[in-house]
Amino acid sequence: MEPVRFPGPGVESLQASVRRLMAQSEEQARLLDSLAAGPDEAGLPYAGFPPGLPAGLSAPAAAPEPRFILTLDGTAFEAELDALSDWVHDFLLPTYGAEVSTAAPWCQQWAEHLDVVGWLHALWMAYQQHTDPEAGLSAPAVWHRDFLTHTMAAIRAPGGPLSACMTSPDRPSHRILPSPQSPAPAPDTQEPTARAVAA
Repeated sequence: MEPVRFPGPGVESLQASVRRLMAQSEEQARLLDSLAAGPDEAGLPYAGFPPGLPAGLSAPAAAPEPRFILTLDGTAFEAELDALSDWVHDFLLPTYGAEVSTAAPWCQQWAEHLDVVGWLHALWMAYQQHTDPEAGLSAPAVWHRDFLTHTMAAIRAPGGPLSACMTSPDRPSHRILPSPQSPAPAPDTQEPTARAVAA
């Protein structure tokens, strides 16, 4: 079978265009191959050093992982409590601190209630996570639904940890409720009975 030939002067320009396109295609293929192979190590400024930082430089210290406040002690606990207090007084109470009443008690000395500190710190940690830009657009709504509402209902419940404290803004008070004690010891059977004492 003979190749098809088109007469006329336009054939040469068409052949030139095809050759140009084939050359561009080969150049793109070479470029893709070089990109897939990775960077040329010899052209990098620190090519003689092993992977990592140049000699004499150390990596910056990684930020410490956040830890729940009740697992801290000493100065670490105090520093975290200071930061939590700032968040509670500057943001939480002005925004979500409903009026104090018998149905929603509060304590101006809430930081002395260790269980309340734990609740509020967990709420603050969740707030930081859910207001991060990478958390997504619905994350603040999740924080309100899953964390804020439940936490405030628990600590400000009429029978909750602050129930013995301020129930009216006009009567501030503070009292730590005692924790459950271990069962009372069984009575000693060796003690004298009332009849023996009377005799």
